[in-house]
Amino acid sequence: MKLFVDTGDIEEVRQAAEWGILDGVTTNPTLIAKTGKGFRETVLKICELVPGGAISAEVVATNYDDMLKEALEISSWHEQIVVKVPLIEPGIKLVTTLADKGIRTNVTLVFSVSQALMAAKAGATYISNFVGRVDDLGADGMDAVRDTVDMINTYGFDSEVLVASVRHPMHVLEAIRAGAHVATMPLSTMRMMFKHPMTDSGLTRFLDDWNKAGLSIF
Repeated sequence: MKLFVDTGDIEEVRQAAEWGILDGVTTNPTLIAKTGKGFRETVLKICELVPGGAISAEVVATNYDDMLKEALEISSWHEQIVVKVPLIEPGIKLVTTLADKGIRTNVTLVFSVSQALMAAKAGATYISNFVGRVDDLGADGMDAVRDTVDMINTYGFDSEVLVASVRHPMHVLEAIRAGAHVATMPLSTMRMMFKHPMTDSGLTRFLDDWNKAGLSIF
């Protein structure tokens, strides 16, 4: 499964990229706005930090004509850029147009399998199923992920299921079990994936034993 970091912060991207496990970055208007920096310069710097990775950059217009202009502009900046599009009627129309032009897309704000079906049929490269926000409402956000993966596999769509709004490592585990293709998460959540109490206690014991023995590698 691919791992993306969900951020607009250049330093967070740099830190995640240093681990050598990062496959891409997702951004959105809120994350970009928090940086206080320009949209284009931020996206291009992210592309530089994650060579070969899929970098999602979102349009902000909500009518088709303006969305298309923005999408063509954004996609022209760098070959790694994936145009992020909200699941609204003109958004699906835009995805169809961009797919015909060979431009990759990430359809965002998907919460149901019926929405995911429309995105897949339009030719979306990635379908961003949100889980955390659904969990907040007392439902199971992973239900739609599992059903969307089944739908993609059953009908042979080329879209990849991207699990978004990931809040903790259990969401990542559930995404793996569901057969999702990608999970995107904040850097803080990705850091949690390193943690296990037995890893910490085991390392402490190894180092204590080593030091007591007075050993040295050099």
